[in-house]
Amino acid sequence: MKKNNFDQNYWENNYKNNQIGWDIGYASPPIINYIDQLTNKDISILIPGAGNAYEADYLFNNGFNDVTVLDISKQPLNNFIKRNPSFPKDKLIQENFFEYNQKFDLIIEQTFFCSLSPELRSNYVEKMASLLNDNGKLIGLLFDFPLTEEGPPYGGSLSEYMNSFSKEFNTITLERCYNSIKPRDGRELFIIFEKK
Repeated sequence: MKKNNFDQNYWENNYKNNQIGWDIGYASPPIINYIDQLTNKDISILIPGAGNAYEADYLFNNGFNDVTVLDISKQPLNNFIKRNPSFPKDKLIQENFFEYNQKFDLIIEQTFFCSLSPELRSNYVEKMASLLNDNGKLIGLLFDFPLTEEGPPYGGSLSEYMNSFSKEFNTITLERCYNSIKPRDGRELFIIFEKK
């Protein structure tokens, strides 16, 4: 697998040139479905590699009051605050995920994992675990198609994810989505991992 350097400039240029094919323009239905089952609106939630962060829109507009949006790029954070001017500015963080340090009850994964070079996946798993409180959960979507050098996005498989995440997490759910958007139907896995 070739090494790729998707740094801040790479992502900023993608947003400036509107090369954001992963961006569906609204919160993903499987994640909305999960959020709608949450009863405690005071839990601390992180969305890393958030991009335009439509899931954060949904959380904020539904009364969740401790949501942090993290991205390496400034442009999507600016896009988000234009849509949500009353969102707390101190909860919009422009920083490299691997250098960020806080603790959360819940982390939402949406197209971030698949955007990272595959050689960073073990680092991702360790970092996610370090950002979660005891019994904290990592939930969201992972792509389910053969791993490729042509990315992002990069693929992966259920067995690979089981192996990668089992070092730090107990698996509650890892299954094919029944409610993906049409272009991703049959190509997404919904995850709920609990920190060990």
